[in-house]
Amino acid sequence: MNELIKTITRDDGTIAVSGRELHDFLEVGKDFSSWFKDMAEYGFEVGKDFSPISVKTPSGGRPRIEYVMTLDMAKEVAMIQRTDRGKQARQYFIEIDKQAHHDMTGLSPATRAAVAATQALAAQERRLNRVDAKVNAISDIVSISTMDWRRATRDIITKIAHMRGDDYQATRKDIYKDVEQRGGYSLSTRLTNLRNRMAGEGQSLSKRNKTNKVDVIGNDKRLIEIYMAVVKDHAIKYRVWDNEY
Repeated sequence: MNELIKTITRDDGTIAVSGRELHDFLEVGKDFSSWFKDMAEYGFEVGKDFSPISVKTPSGGRPRIEYVMTLDMAKEVAMIQRTDRGKQARQYFIEIDKQAHHDMTGLSPATRAAVAATQALAAQERRLNRVDAKVNAISDIVSISTMDWRRATRDIITKIAHMRGDDYQATRKDIYKDVEQRGGYSLSTRLTNLRNRMAGEGQSLSKRNKTNKVDVIGNDKRLIEIYMAVVKDHAIKYRVWDNEY
């Protein structure tokens, strides 16, 4: 069978599909990131039906977010398109699924048991590696102190942005919104007041313009605590430990 869309055989023997490969084959009009977010809203779950992966770019710039789907999700996504290319992709995935099952049926019971045991061990090792990465990442998140909160939160927000497939500023903007909701403050109002005070103290316009909401947060111990808590919550929500693989 000719390979229409590249598939991946995972360590546990399951077959996965590159979201970008499927997007390219379907010749979708939308850009990949927007299209995949639309597809994910059809009830698919991160970690179960698909996983985000941070991939280094050849130019050495900011890593790009890719998505790997289960074969079942790829079938459904292809069907959702309601196009000839979608129908062709779905049939292709069905044939791959059949072929995978056929390959196993031709083996003796003993061989099938050995293959299953090998796949199970490989899957267990991968899970343990991911657990280690998760524990290390969460330890880094939890260990943020008020002494180095600016640097630490900046680094974590960068990882969150990668996992969201978004830019840093947009990610931090969403975090600001959560800080305002949780603390009952308007950071914009506080920033305006801070800049006005700086003007009254005779500080230069360029320095006032460089002052931002992080500086506002830095002037209030409670806001620092709220900000760090929100950043931690977002880091866990977007599974920043997956950024290591």
